Amino acid sequence: MFQGAAALSLDAKGRLAIPARHRDALVPDGAPLVVTAHPHKCLLVYPKAVWDPIREQVAAMPGLDPSAAALKRLLIGFAQEEELDGAGRVLVAPSSRQWAGLDKQVWLVGQGTHFELWSDAGWQKQQEAMLALASGALPAGFESLAL
Repeated sequence: MFQGAAALSLDAKGRLAIPARHRDALVPDGAPLVVTAHPHKCLLVYPKAVWDPIREQVAAMPGLDPSAAALKRLLIGFAQEEELDGAGRVLVAPSSRQWAGLDKQVWLVGQGTHFELWSDAGWQKQQEAMLALASGALPAGFESLAL
């Protein structure tokens, strides 16, 4: 279960040091992880075993529907299998960094089965959007949630 938000830095080569507490779950037995683009202009970071069934579902979507085809191009087209180096770092491809607007400061945000990787500016916008939700109606399914 991946949870929490961590402010991290990309190095000059575009590598991200994965926090040690998440490495074993993210790359069990040295398996690769998968980094892909998300329509909200962040990146998704999945253990390969979790990503594979999602990729199959996306690949099965109709290719002639313009919206489905666009999502397939985004999710599968940007997907990169990467391995951690000896220092626990993963390379984030230049095309993926450009898509998400990643510079030096980034945010790794747990989403249960995977992480989102946000630029600092993108994460700040998400926090502002979260605050705006507090004054409006809750999304479907959250009405009865007790915290």
